[in-house]
Amino acid sequence: MNTKEVLHGFKKIFNEPAEKLFFSPGRINLIGEHTDYNGGNVFPCAISLGTYAAYLSREDLMIKVYSENLPDNGVVTFFIDSIHGVEYNEKHGWANYVKGMIYLMMKAGYNIDHGFEIYFHGNLPDGAGLSSSASIELLMGNILNDAFYLGIDQLDIVKMGQQNENNYIGVNSGIMDEFAVGMGKKDQAILLDTNTMEYHYAPVELGDHVIVIMNTNKHRALADSKYNERRSQCEQALALLQKKLDIKSLGELSIDEFDRNSYLINDDILIRRARHAVFENQRTLKAIKYLQENNLVEFGKLVNASHISLHYDYEVTGIELDTLVEAAWKQPGVLGARMVGAGFGGCAIAFVEKDQVESFKQNVGQIYQDKIGYAADFYIAEISDGPRQLKITEENR
Repeated sequence: MNTKEVLHGFKKIFNEPAEKLFFSPGRINLIGEHTDYNGGNVFPCAISLGTYAAYLSREDLMIKVYSENLPDNGVVTFFIDSIHGVEYNEKHGWANYVKGMIYLMMKAGYNIDHGFEIYFHGNLPDGAGLSSSASIELLMGNILNDAFYLGIDQLDIVKMGQQNENNYIGVNSGIMDEFAVGMGKKDQAILLDTNTMEYHYAPVELGDHVIVIMNTNKHRALADSKYNERRSQCEQALALLQKKLDIKSLGELSIDEFDRNSYLINDDILIRRARHAVFENQRTLKAIKYLQENNLVEFGKLVNASHISLHYDYEVTGIELDTLVEAAWKQPGVLGARMVGAGFGGCAIAFVEKDQVESFKQNVGQIYQDKIGYAADFYIAEISDGPRQLKITEENR
């Protein structure tokens, strides 16, 4: 997709040219899955796929939004004459992610004093687990910050994105998605301690390898998945451990401490859920070390171990993701592969030698087609900067 298409799309829908153009990336998590709401470490990065938006201000209090990805929904219209105009409305579907960011900023006392029109067009596959919702939230937050001269710090916009997800949309997710999208830097991933919110950037130098995103094309809606159930199970396990241990999160435990105290949980399912959270956190810390040492082979083994834990202990993979990942493991030139995101469909990633990518896509795609009955899609993921304004030029106008 190019910016010219986005600007032409805006003009086609709203009959006048846009005045501003923005982009917000999606994200992948290299390792550290389902640890963000357990006070653990995550290691995500923003990617070159994402969401574009063309913007034009209005002089009244009407807001019109349109998504080229969901054309059947048409233009969604609402008003900001009071905060009630941006309250959640099930009929507005995807536009609630937009409305929620406006709602939170108005509630925080920021002055959103005129309407606007926005045309959205994303090239993130729908429901693929690459964080299209966080991409829209951070995109909207940055558009509002720019258009209304609000001066909000990017980290505060990230936190608003999570509040939008948790309190407005109603998905009990951690902060990783919004953080990875909002704070992304080109060619770097972010080691984020979700317990302390301390973070630092680490270069991702993969040598002759690239990151291949493998999309199951099995749609998964996060709010409808067992995501909230898994979170609740981890909270139950933590509460049982807290009867003896002075801890605030599972992420505080070492593997040894967990092993010595798992008898306190005394429930097979809860032990497995908590074990994933603890072990995955430690895998993430080891993975950073191996990357820094340029030990890509050991890094790849940890990526594989992450998937195995998500399959057996956390039970969030499913036949589609397992088929892709297990097929990827058998291909030449593959360092490692695992599911990413909430699971139950969506995407997996593989670290593949550049000269093996075409045969990798063909072989894995054929195995998936034969077993599942429909095709998977494959994308090369480049690690990208976070949300930003793009230039409107004579060439793309």
